[in-house]
Amino acid sequence: MSAKTAASLVDALVAVVGAENVRRGPEAAALYTDVFRAQAEPIAVVRPTSVEALQAVVRTAAEAGTPINVRGGGASYTDGYTPSKQSQILLDLGGLDRIVEINETDGYVTVETGVTWARLKAELDARGLRTPFWGPFSGLMATVGGSMSQNSISHGSGAYGISAGSALAIDVVATDGALVRTGSAINGGAPFSRNYGPDLTGLFTGDCGALGVKARITLPLLKVRPAHRPISFAFADFASMHEALRLVAAERLEDTSFILDGALSQGQIARQDRAGDLLGLALSILKSSPSLAAGVGQLLGGALSARKHIATSAYMIHYIVEGVDDTEVKARLHRIRQIATPHGREIPATVPAVVRGMPFAPFYNVLGPNGERWVPVHGIFPHSKGKAVNAALVAFFAERQVDMKRLGIWKGEMFSTVGSGGLLYELALYWPDAISAYHEAYVPADYLAALPRHPDNPEARAYAHKLKADLVALFDAHGSIYYQLGRAYPYAGVVQGEALDLVRAVKARMDPKGLLAPGVLGL
Repeated sequence: MSAKTAASLVDALVAVVGAENVRRGPEAAALYTDVFRAQAEPIAVVRPTSVEALQAVVRTAAEAGTPINVRGGGASYTDGYTPSKQSQILLDLGGLDRIVEINETDGYVTVETGVTWARLKAELDARGLRTPFWGPFSGLMATVGGSMSQNSISHGSGAYGISAGSALAIDVVATDGALVRTGSAINGGAPFSRNYGPDLTGLFTGDCGALGVKARITLPLLKVRPAHRPISFAFADFASMHEALRLVAAERLEDTSFILDGALSQGQIARQDRAGDLLGLALSILKSSPSLAAGVGQLLGGALSARKHIATSAYMIHYIVEGVDDTEVKARLHRIRQIATPHGREIPATVPAVVRGMPFAPFYNVLGPNGERWVPVHGIFPHSKGKAVNAALVAFFAERQVDMKRLGIWKGEMFSTVGSGGLLYELALYWPDAISAYHEAYVPADYLAALPRHPDNPEARAYAHKLKADLVALFDAHGSIYYQLGRAYPYAGVVQGEALDLVRAVKARMDPKGLLAPGVLGL
């Protein structure tokens, strides 16, 4: 695109959203860089502040033949929203931040897609309400629309599954500016139900923005369960951890669970110390405990003991269990103990207590505990493949340990369950390198100031990139599926022909010129 044509497009976009909502050049670098990297500087970053403005922006760009990338909260790392070429624009949907309707009678909440999970939770907390899935751990920045595009997990996933399962209806913008509604809203009525004929809502989840630009999302409302307690277990090896994890998942006993290996758990302690957040940790435990007495007891008996167990445990599973009263919660905890104790040992539940009290932590984790760069890589497998995948990964890193040690690269492991049948296996890679505009903008300034700074390190960075690609290939060889597909994980190249033809047909209706999120999903 020529400079003159680009300038003309920018003028047209300014006419739609105002000059204050069109950013260009290095000042916008934090927006067109994701957690992992930037690819190309876009013509402009455009921030519509209404659904009508969004429709006009999409239509204007498409009429000019300009590719469009779509950014939610920016808390991703798979090149899903970063422009791949300079002749593209980036839509920043953070300006669509209205909570449109909270309908307690009909049991739903509708939000614009730029609303963060933290803001939605605060609004619903005041009413004693929640959504089934209620956000990833990055919910201070992660948006409802971004999570529906990415297929997120975390809070509420133990009981209710991934983010996509909590969508009732979606309003989606096609590149001609048309607004497509799904769920029970397709007949012009209220979006109280997901199912009215074919499930169109599900069609637009997990697409990373490739099939349409999400404008509004409707989620179910539930009454908050008043009772909750955390519980944690330590395991000596992968096999025992995985078996306990699998068996508990089969009974859907918890609201939220997460699993860390020793390396990542130690990193969490280092972050707390560096952030000087021991008081905050204590207050989080008190806030999240079912009673003041229980919170004080956990503080007195848990914090130092938990550090000792973390230092000597290969893997730790952390559960947060909810119920209508403490009797139900204790019954669920008893059942979890029955399942997990033959495979591991119970440890103080300080970590899940902190997570419960501070579910959306500041963005410390987008850097390593000593200022290293960070990128995760994951795969999702049926439980029956867990042992083979773990063995393959042990061999993978053994072959590379000399180079990794030389370059200062290290890894940690995280796990989760996906329903009763799936294991999410995630590797976090860390390497010493210069930080990006993204980190400067979104990591809390006081925490960032206390971290070591590393010089630009192209050799370690290239090796980390190669590790990431090789891990995806390993996962793919074991039949993995993926969330947060973006451009980093395979989709179009591995999906069977008839299914891919159907996806392409939807893409052709919503985006006939292929301008929306080019290259995402391999489309």
